[in-house]
Amino acid sequence: MHPSSSSLGPRLRPALPALIALAAGALTVLGFAPFSYFPVAVIALALLAESLASGSPGAGLRRGWAFGLGLMGFGIAWIRISLNQYGNMDAWAADLLMAVFVIWMASYYGLAGWLVRRLQATPSWTGPVLLLPGLYVLFEWLRGWLFTGFAWLNLGDTQIDGPLAGYAPIAGVYGLSLLTAISGGLLWGLMRWSGRGRLAAGTVLAAIWIGGAALQPVAWTQASGAPFKAAVLQANIPQAIKWEPEAKAGIVQAYWDLTKEHLDAKLILWPETAIPDFLNQVREVLIDPMAEEARANGLEIVLGIPVLEPATGNYYNALLSIGSREDQYRKRHLVPFGEFLPFKTWLGPLIKLFEVPMSDFSAGTAARPLLKVGGYTAGAAICYEDIFAAEVAQALPEAQFLIGVSNDAWFGDSLAPHQHLEMARMRALETGRDLVRATNTGISAIVDWRGRVIGQVPPFVRGSYSGPVQPRAGATPFVWVGNWLAIGLALAMVGAAWFIQRTNRRRSGPQAATGRA
Repeated sequence: MHPSSSSLGPRLRPALPALIALAAGALTVLGFAPFSYFPVAVIALALLAESLASGSPGAGLRRGWAFGLGLMGFGIAWIRISLNQYGNMDAWAADLLMAVFVIWMASYYGLAGWLVRRLQATPSWTGPVLLLPGLYVLFEWLRGWLFTGFAWLNLGDTQIDGPLAGYAPIAGVYGLSLLTAISGGLLWGLMRWSGRGRLAAGTVLAAIWIGGAALQPVAWTQASGAPFKAAVLQANIPQAIKWEPEAKAGIVQAYWDLTKEHLDAKLILWPETAIPDFLNQVREVLIDPMAEEARANGLEIVLGIPVLEPATGNYYNALLSIGSREDQYRKRHLVPFGEFLPFKTWLGPLIKLFEVPMSDFSAGTAARPLLKVGGYTAGAAICYEDIFAAEVAQALPEAQFLIGVSNDAWFGDSLAPHQHLEMARMRALETGRDLVRATNTGISAIVDWRGRVIGQVPPFVRGSYSGPVQPRAGATPFVWVGNWLAIGLALAMVGAAWFIQRTNRRRSGPQAATGRA
């Protein structure tokens, strides 16, 4: 899978595995939206398996880290837009912090590479098929919760439009990550092995993908009652003016004008912090009249608005449902440095670099992310929350559909809004629930319970979309087992690989040697 070493210069030869890993990481980005070339992720993992097929633990660390640099460096470079353009940070500081963050995220893959080479003492099929996939997923999961978590660019998200998506309602996004990584190892085996080994690799690879395709038509949840019409609004308010006092009236008017176009809908969804003012300050002049208008037209309006508790001074990023009844959901999983400032006492003067409006929210304390919308119960997620599969699944089985709001204007015209919609679609597929999603600048959409986009509003367009939403009952296997099925399988695979390697070393005796590079 790489050029003959005889054709390479003596200086390039030692660096070739790391270069392959770097290219594999960058290539993986093409598997995610907006490109969505799902087979590319499998090819990239086969290349990673090739780079880690030999070498010392130190070499594995460097190669895994190179893969992470390629993946994160190309996949989340949009972070500098949030920091520089909308976080009021100098360009040099934004670039520096982005680089530090990419290096930090890449370290998870470096540690996985180190362990692959540490545990794979002798060449064996267990490395690419058991050890690498298991460790990849374990460190991906670790990245998704350590230090509040960053569950962006999970490998399984690349498969939302492919045959492996059939496994999502059972094993979730980490299960898809595991199957994608296993597929990469088997593809590597098809290229490297011969005879029975190649036949076995091809057979297992085909079985995994055919099995996923066979599972896709399965309906794990059931329709509950008649569908209703919902509308998502996207006013395309520039982030630069969103919190300016003189812009508030125009912002509210823009959303109300869009609302009046859909008075025949049952549910109208406004984006995250669509109203840039505290609820207690606009209740009498805005919210109460809107609720009365909604009741008169037989509709429910759900909107994003900050909520202040005057007694404590705490304020929350919230969703407010008005119409036939009023309910509230307060965001529980906040974005570090965007919605709250961690380690304030440690960072000291560095905090002054972050001049982000409304950046000291408190976290909501609800046990589960549920919101009453008229006679329905919805599972709610605000912005960052919908990238955490297990947290969204906590709304089920009570939730009859999902609501997601975001302000992806922070990302600018980058890959991020497309990646974010892709992750939201995965939540719909994992839970077997329709999703109604509104964002400030895009991409707003209605997604069905199979994760398919029914319709959407393009990025950076002021507009709306209305379509049917089917309330559903029941729960997918993933709702009951969460991430633990995938994590348990990953742990078992690593344990099995270690046991097989140890047994082989004992049989081969003291002559067995580890590879070095």
